Amino acid sequence: MAVKMNPRDLDRIAEAVAKAETTTAGEIFCVLAPEVSDYRETPLVWAAAAALVLPAGALFAGLRPEMLTRLFGGWGVGHHAALDGAILSALSTYIIVQAVVFVLAALLVSLPPIRRALTPASLKAARVRRAAMEQFLSRGLHVTRDRTGVLIFAALAERRVEVIADEGIYKAAPDTVWDTVVADLVDGLKRGRIADGFVAAVGRAGAILAAHVPPRPDNRNELPDGLTILPKR
Repeated sequence: MAVKMNPRDLDRIAEAVAKAETTTAGEIFCVLAPEVSDYRETPLVWAAAAALVLPAGALFAGLRPEMLTRLFGGWGVGHHAALDGAILSALSTYIIVQAVVFVLAALLVSLPPIRRALTPASLKAARVRRAAMEQFLSRGLHVTRDRTGVLIFAALAERRVEVIADEGIYKAAPDTVWDTVVADLVDGLKRGRIADGFVAAVGRAGAILAAHVPPRPDNRNELPDGLTILPKR
């Protein structure tokens, strides 16, 4: 999923972060991900399930492998001595049908919209959470002076938002206040206004930080203010 943002939108987010951080010792860092995972296992799982279930279901519905053999020009068995050959032919046909179903299902589910729709929500949530934590750690939010870093993370393809506050803030501000930051960002994303969502979320996070982590006399900016946009998977 491509991310299109003009320079003014990026400037607005950076300005919102800079403004929010003048009222607190906390640090706010914003990340936008087009998609956090390609979910390669999803097509394989669905293809395997289809290959197991669909041919078996056809058998219960009355379709027999020898019917397909005759359909494609095979010869029928007219003597009991040929029973082993008939069984082998039926099994071979069944295996071929399973293979064809597997390939077709894998190709179908590999299409990005279908793959995302068929990926379990719990797996998406886990991948987004992991990606957010990776950004939190790799960007150094956990090593700010007072452990007061806050990550605001959005994954567009998964339609999920994560807000992660370091322990210095987590101890001071109750969990429930961060739900309002999530709600502000989600509202902007739903309307297709990414910058508006981040600006609102940053403003809300800044107010929370100002109430619980006041600025220091020697306040300094420890992290970049601009939005970080991750590359497409």
